[in-house]
Amino acid sequence: MPMNDKNDDLTAARRRFLHGGARVAAVAALPLWAHSARATSAAPRSLAMRHTHTQERIELVYAVGGSYLPESLSRLNHFLRDHYSGEIGAIDPQVFDLMHGVQQALGTERVFEIISGYRCPATNDKLRNTRGGGVAKRSLHMQGRAIDVRLVGVPLDELRDAALSLRAGGVGYYASSRFVHLDNGRVRNW
Repeated sequence: MPMNDKNDDLTAARRRFLHGGARVAAVAALPLWAHSARATSAAPRSLAMRHTHTQERIELVYAVGGSYLPESLSRLNHFLRDHYSGEIGAIDPQVFDLMHGVQQALGTERVFEIISGYRCPATNDKLRNTRGGGVAKRSLHMQGRAIDVRLVGVPLDELRDAALSLRAGGVGYYASSRFVHLDNGRVRNW
């Protein structure tokens, strides 16, 4: 066998090894709740919500197995639009998985009450300047990666604790305003 063929074989084997190791590392880096969601991923994932500002309601299956349902995501994007401007943003489907994970951690399928979903930059700036704090300049709401919620019949501190147990992003506890902020950013809480 010529020397170049041996080197090519070694290089290919090295690449396969590194690629496999990267996959293992990526799976290991997933939050614990994502592993259990993958184990039961054949089951449909659904959510029921009521928007506290528009009074609209929605209940649907948004994913089956490892696939999100485009029609459902489109309906959820409209439902979670900026209720001040009417602008529709794209909500990251991982936010829905986070909400579903919270329900699983609590052992409930109760309805989420939505306080805020997507926020356009103009709305975010307006709220920052009129609410006396509590609205981040680079809020993940503007990227469709955050949602402010309550869960009907579930004490707010239990909702917070369930979200914290997932270690899947940011969790903000706003007891006086009666909501919990969930996002799929880095793990942190306030």
